[in-house]
Amino acid sequence: MSASAALAKLPSPLRDLVAAAAQDGSEDFGRSEKDKAEVAEWIDKVAQGEVAKPDNFKDLETTLVPRTYIVSNYFTAADAALYGALHPALSQLQPAQYYSHPAITRYFDHIQHYPSVRKAAEPLAPAFSVVQFDLENAPHQERKAEPPKKKEKTKAAPAAPEGEAPAAAVKADKAEKKAKKAEEGDKAAEQGQKEGKAQKKEKKAKEPKPQEDKKKAEDAGEPVPSMIDLRVGRIVDIKKHPDADGLYVEQIDFAEETGPRTVVSGLVHYIPIEDMRDKILVGVCNLKPANMRGVKSFAMVLCATHKDGKDAGIELVQPPAGAKPGDRVYFEGFEANEPLSQLNPKKKIFETIQPGFTTLETHEAAWVNPATGSVHKIRTKDGVCIAPKFVGASLS
Repeated sequence: MSASAALAKLPSPLRDLVAAAAQDGSEDFGRSEKDKAEVAEWIDKVAQGEVAKPDNFKDLETTLVPRTYIVSNYFTAADAALYGALHPALSQLQPAQYYSHPAITRYFDHIQHYPSVRKAAEPLAPAFSVVQFDLENAPHQERKAEPPKKKEKTKAAPAAPEGEAPAAAVKADKAEKKAKKAEEGDKAAEQGQKEGKAQKKEKKAKEPKPQEDKKKAEDAGEPVPSMIDLRVGRIVDIKKHPDADGLYVEQIDFAEETGPRTVVSGLVHYIPIEDMRDKILVGVCNLKPANMRGVKSFAMVLCATHKDGKDAGIELVQPPAGAKPGDRVYFEGFEANEPLSQLNPKKKIFETIQPGFTTLETHEAAWVNPATGSVHKIRTKDGVCIAPKFVGASLS
């Protein structure tokens, strides 16, 4: 089914909203054939009326957790359709109810403020009026790592048929002998451990466990750029800090299950808010969270500062085309290295590496090793990150 055919099935005024918010024949209906088919499929789902019902919120919540938009990584007509279909239900929810669906609430709030959606909704008021959410008092969601998977115990072999009894008995006898040998070995090992303890007491320190070794190894030695956790993100909401004229407070989607992160950036005097909205960018995601004039910031936006200083300009470092929120950003030559879970402020890792961050003659972002002069471009799997205007800029 084509998008136009699916659009015709939408009830009014939802059909009018989508037609006004998405330009016919444009990328709003999909950039690729795959995206076009998916946009049409979602509009058709909305037209059927089931996807936006509160009874189906659980499934929709699961779908939206890792997404900024319902199709691919850009706004489409499917987003306008889903937003319009959700409006009657979301506008009636109390805080406790919409807090229980954080991904849906975050998605809905983002789409309702999308410029073309807001413009399309105005003539249709009060049908699609702005729904106010009390997000400041939303319950905090902890970012927890997945628990390790438990190994399943080996199930006992089924009993053999009567005709196989003698063979089974032989196997059982062998198994019993093996078990006895293992038990004797365990006892011997236990005895050896007891004897070894006396010798270990003479040593000043015990040898660390393998896990401890790994943890110390990743934090030990000279700082390297791969210790820094860079990821692609998208600004889904932005406003000025209530208590600081020079700060923005952004909600940035890094495709995490816990939803967007709150990030505070001192860019008000350098980048207009209109140029920040819905922007794809690179975030530094393993800095220690910091309070900035009463708002806790959980990441940092990576920017390029003109070689002549801030007064000459600051711009966002731009990921390559096709990059999506959550994509890993890494340094060429360090692909195999994993970043630290959190940078230790006392070790000044970022501060040590940052002076080597720059933009090349090609505008490509890179880290230049100050000791060897070797160049390591900053990239994703789709290509190299750039500063569109600046050459020789510093990155921070």
